[in-house]
Amino acid sequence: MSRLRVWDPLVRILHWTLVLCVLGNFINEGGATVHRYAGYVATGVVLTRLLWGFIGTPYARFRDWFPWPSRLFPYLRALLHGQPPHYTGHNPAGAVMMLLLMALVISLGTTGYMMGLDAYWGEEWLEELHEGIANVLIGCVALHVLAAIAESIRHQDNLVLAMIHGYKRPPADTDSHDATTSG
Repeated sequence: MSRLRVWDPLVRILHWTLVLCVLGNFINEGGATVHRYAGYVATGVVLTRLLWGFIGTPYARFRDWFPWPSRLFPYLRALLHGQPPHYTGHNPAGAVMMLLLMALVISLGTTGYMMGLDAYWGEEWLEELHEGIANVLIGCVALHVLAAIAESIRHQDNLVLAMIHGYKRPPADTDSHDATTSG
């Protein structure tokens, strides 16, 4: 079976670093110093990934996978009919999730930083907002993992493993939309 290099080393390193930061902060919620620095690292990872979305390798670039309505709605229709195309990079629904996860991490980094400022020190609304965003992030991460497993089964291509070694199965002619040609 042929394999195609999709996820470059930086994308994979950033992904797994973010996984470790989010998991570490979920487990170590009360450890102020570790929690704070893991949050800073997570925010830096997302900012780096955003930059890489403009200057990175082809499958990392936003222009390759950004979920414009012209890409997203046909994909969602096909998904509802049980015939979603196989994308080499991110499918449009996965792209929406990726952007949502990045926005949530940036929001957590921002609210976490604000909680340390004199102007917001001890503000209960900010702490509740930060906690609420964290809870939404955990829910989205769970959905992301379940979707990756479902897509791995559907397309017979282990997406978790692909995020480790960088290779995916290219779409078959009958099965597909390569994100680089879909919109």
